[in-house]
Amino acid sequence: MQSITPVHNRNPHTMSKEKHVSETPATQFLKKNKISFTEHPYEYVDHGGARESARQLGVDLHQVAKTLIMEDENGKPLVVVMHGDMEVSTKNLARQTGAKRVAPCTPETAQKNSGYMVGGTSPFATRKKMPVWVESTLLQYPVIYLNGGRRGYLIGIAPDALIKLLGAKEVTVGLEKD
Repeated sequence: MQSITPVHNRNPHTMSKEKHVSETPATQFLKKNKISFTEHPYEYVDHGGARESARQLGVDLHQVAKTLIMEDENGKPLVVVMHGDMEVSTKNLARQTGAKRVAPCTPETAQKNSGYMVGGTSPFATRKKMPVWVESTLLQYPVIYLNGGRRGYLIGIAPDALIKLLGAKEVTVGLEKD
């Protein structure tokens, strides 16, 4: 019979590595708000995006959500949570959010607004408080997989947490990718 080492007696290097995997501003925020989530680390690949994470984790790409930082015509940032296999219709997004125009931020501006590196952006615990918009069809899943605040790290979470914690509003702005 294999003995199990109690948590408090584990090698401190192992323990700190385990903590490093899960602790990000996003996961700290979720824990503080008592929202349960599952952790799904994967090998980050430059420009691999949601497709690569879904492939490595063996989950449905349509159930993987990407977090996009965009801005309106006045440079005011906003967050869009979209299916990993879809694009955002910025024209429809502008119409549904009351903006004249919406466009993706530059990577530098996205990082400045969110506090996360591009490729590791979470909608939770962003540096700037920004309105959050979520593609309505993501809310139909019991669990979605989105970035946990670090490249190579998705979390599985009930999508209604976006509404409960962030006041996310539903939009229908998804376009099929070519």
